[in-house]
Amino acid sequence: MDPIIAATHADPYPYYAKLRTEGGLVFHQGLKLWVASSAAAVAAVLAHPDCHVRPSAEPVPKTIAEGLAGEVFGRLMRMNEGERQGCPRSAIEPGLALIDVNEVRALVSARLITPDADGLTKAMFRGPVCVVAALLGFSPAQARVVSELTADFVACLSPLSHQAQLDAAHAAAEQLQGYFNELLDDPDAQSSLLLGIRQRFVSSDNEMLIANLIGLCSQAYEATAGLIGNALVTLIRNPSLQRDLSSTDDLIAECQRFDPSVQNTRRFVAAPCEIDGISLNPGDTILVLLASANRDPLLNDTPDAFILDRPNRRSFTFGSGRHQCPGQLLALSIASATLMQILALKPKLDSLTWQYRPSLNGRIPLLRTM
Repeated sequence: MDPIIAATHADPYPYYAKLRTEGGLVFHQGLKLWVASSAAAVAAVLAHPDCHVRPSAEPVPKTIAEGLAGEVFGRLMRMNEGERQGCPRSAIEPGLALIDVNEVRALVSARLITPDADGLTKAMFRGPVCVVAALLGFSPAQARVVSELTADFVACLSPLSHQAQLDAAHAAAEQLQGYFNELLDDPDAQSSLLLGIRQRFVSSDNEMLIANLIGLCSQAYEATAGLIGNALVTLIRNPSLQRDLSSTDDLIAECQRFDPSVQNTRRFVAAPCEIDGISLNPGDTILVLLASANRDPLLNDTPDAFILDRPNRRSFTFGSGRHQCPGQLLALSIASATLMQILALKPKLDSLTWQYRPSLNGRIPLLRTM
């Protein structure tokens, strides 16, 4: 076991607990990087101005730097610091916080979901992107295409992707740019969400705007799929939870803390600094174990217990500080509405098994029938 393999291990949490006992911020000789495992260390790293989301020498991964997917990647607010991060965020975040939960539920309920493994998988991965696309103003048919293209584009975000997937990601980036250009040029198709984003977007860089609208869709794809999927896995493992469940909101809220879809993230040290009593140098890499911090008893009481009505629930799943996910409330709303729709179909959860999708940081179950 190591901190990267842990993300897709059947049960990484005892290992994370062991790491916390060894120190909040410790150098891993095998991986040649620092590992932040405690809540205090994770909070300090995420808040530190010299801990950046990309290495200074490689703002865009070399594998995609020469293609359109790399151009989109380089403009994403979550992959930048300073103005290139702050400007898009200040335009997009306010609108996401104002989205009506009832509108989200209506968009989810309008989609056909079947209770078999294939139907649940489509609901996990494609459904959330369709909801985001519809909220931005795409028609249902266009939203389905945007969802399919997003599935291809997100391959550029994974170091595990092979060349054919990267080629498909470049092609998808080009087509997504075309769809968003058409949407922005059509005043009748734009939603109140998109109009608000455009009004707040002070930059004249239209490519920056489009890249971050694509980013909204890509963030909805994997992370929300994992949130829905891990909630289903939790119900499979604990059938009594479904009998006691009064609200899918509670289940999703606790699941994102207890078994998050994003297990870790990385930060790259840009200048000499000290964190948690450790001196760090430019070029150092820090693996930030969000899932471990969520189970730190100094952050949450009885952290290894799954408590639906947990008081004062605290979590790093959506990050914190300047790079905290701006779409947290939307993601939780989509996941809760989707889970509610799934459970209404009374699927045979005990007939399902799963394996985790290969990933260096994501915990996303792929469901199949036994």
